[in-house]
Order: sequence, then C-alpha cells, then structure tokens
Amino acid sequence: MRGVVMESAGDVRVEDVDSPRIERPTDAIIKLTAACICGSDLWPYRGAQPVDHQSMGHEYVGVVSEVGADVQSVKPGDFVVGSFCLSDGTCEICKDGYPSRCVNGGFMSGAQAEYARVPLADGTLVKTPGVPDDSLIPSLLAASDVLGTGWFGAVAAHAGPGKTVAVVGDGAVGLMAILAAKQLGASRIIAMSRHASRQKLAREFGATDIVEERGDAGVQAVKKLTDGYGAHSVVEAVGLQESMMQAIHSALSGGYVGFVGVSHGVSIPGSDLFAKEVHLMGGPAPVRLFLPDLIRLIWEHKIDPGKVFDLTLPLDKAAEGYKAMDERKAIKVLLRP
Repeated sequence: MRGVVMESAGDVRVEDVDSPRIERPTDAIIKLTAACICGSDLWPYRGAQPVDHQSMGHEYVGVVSEVGADVQSVKPGDFVVGSFCLSDGTCEICKDGYPSRCVNGGFMSGAQAEYARVPLADGTLVKTPGVPDDSLIPSLLAASDVLGTGWFGAVAAHAGPGKTVAVVGDGAVGLMAILAAKQLGASRIIAMSRHASRQKLAREFGATDIVEERGDAGVQAVKKLTDGYGAHSVVEAVGLQESMMQAIHSALSGGYVGFVGVSHGVSIPGSDLFAKEVHLMGGPAPVRLFLPDLIRLIWEHKIDPGKVFDLTLPLDKAAEGYKAMDERKAIKVLLRP
C-alpha cells in the first residue's frame, strides 16, 4: 500500500510500504477515509527533532476492515474516529480522565496511508452513529486531534460562562480552542493572531477581539482589553518559550492557563510563576475522553471544525501539503488516500 514516510528533515515521500496486519488481539485495522498533516509534524520536518525514515500520521478516520479476537467495541464495517493517543480505557489513569497518559498506551503513527493498524482499539476508537455524509469527514477528522486538543486547552483553562478567554497561537489548535471556548460559554474570546485569513476564521469560530501584538506588547494589549487585569482563561497553543510566557502573563492573577502546544525549549522561571499566581494545566490532550461528545456535536451540525482545513490533497501529493503548511500557505492540510 501507499504511505507517507519522512526520510529526513524536509524530505517527505509517498512510498510503497507494508500493509498493516493484526499483531495483537486488541488491534484493529482500518481503511482510511481521510488523514491530515499536523502542526506537530512540522517539528521533525524543520529539523527541530530527529527523524529517520518515519511513517507519518496520527489523525485519522475510516472504516474498520478487521479486528483482533479481543476487540469488542467496534466491528468490520463501522466508521470510526480515533484518538491520536492510544489508550486501553481500563487503567487507573484512563478512568481518572487522562487516557492520553494511559500506562499501556502510546501515540498513533502511520495514519497518512491507505490502511492503518490501531492498537488498543477498544480504548482508542469511537464509532459514529452511522456512515457519515462526505461533508462531515473534515470535521470528524478534526476531532481526532486538533479539535480535541483545542477543547482540552479550553477546559484546562477553565473557559466558561462569564469568562474572558485569550488564545495564544492561531494555528489549527488555537483556532479549535476558540471554537471550544465559544461552545463552553465564554463571554469574550481574544484571538492573538497576525494573519488575516486566520483572523477571519477565528471570528467565525467565536473570537470577539483580535490582538496582533506578541510578547510583552501582546500582554499589554490583553490587559488593555480587560481593565488592566488580564484574561480569566488563557490557552497556549504554540509550545515555545515566548508563547508560554505570553500566556502566563496574559492571565489575571488567580486565573488559569491551559497549555497544549508541543513544548520545545520551554523553561518557566520560578520567580515569574511564584509572582503571577496562576493555575497551569496541560500536556497531550485526552482526546478519547471528549470524542463521544465531539462526534455528537458534529453529527448534529452544531459545530463545523472542518473549516480549519483550507487545503485538500490526494495522498500522493503529501509533500506539497507539508511544504504549504511549513510556508504558512495553509492552516491545515487534509489528505485523501
């Protein structure tokens, strides 16, 4: 079958790779309907982390084609959405609501392909109420990672009725955090963005204000909008030192920061944290926890996160998709096998 392989930094190819097979009784094989390129895929693409002939892809939707002997929750023919984090759903950490840190789990890979093996299928996959209309595919695919990640960022930041929420980062995850904050009832949502197309989408998802400044200037702009206090809730959706400090200092004292950007070189000075008195919560999103509700909202046409995909390509042109995202010519690229 065909699959996307990152040979080295900047070198993405679609190659003939081995078709997946059942390796453990808890596995499922799915025929992929759609996959996509994640912002986190750009870290190895840009050389920020090592990569050597790696099968790419951790966001996926498709139809179950085969299951292992122990799989109970899905069967061949079911349309499913899978979390980017693998989880058994039975360990103590899963039961406490953090399947992304399952003691038996890990991270999905190899989903930018025609077929994929999903370990721990019962704790990772969620079937949809039926076979979705093609128009729902982008939104269901978003639920596999970026929607659930943005949702977790908003939940971790305690976004809710009467709250002012600021979102640092205008990539797909940041835009999904805006959508989530709106759904959670936030009364004011500040999108921190410098790009007109992303600002437009942020407004569509619920942003009430746009701040283009970054760093200390961005912090002051947020404070100016909030009578000098800062936002009740801040979502950090980038993963860099500047964005993390901007998020912490944009929150009012006693406020909450949900950080979901993949951390690269972030070090929080203890003196800043001590003086600011904010709550911090974040990490890999427990997407599986949110999937049933997110699928329902999408199925009932109450949210349309699929708008975040602004470029759709056949799988064979995956390299073009990586280049478009790297050059910020696309927010997020959907791939069709």
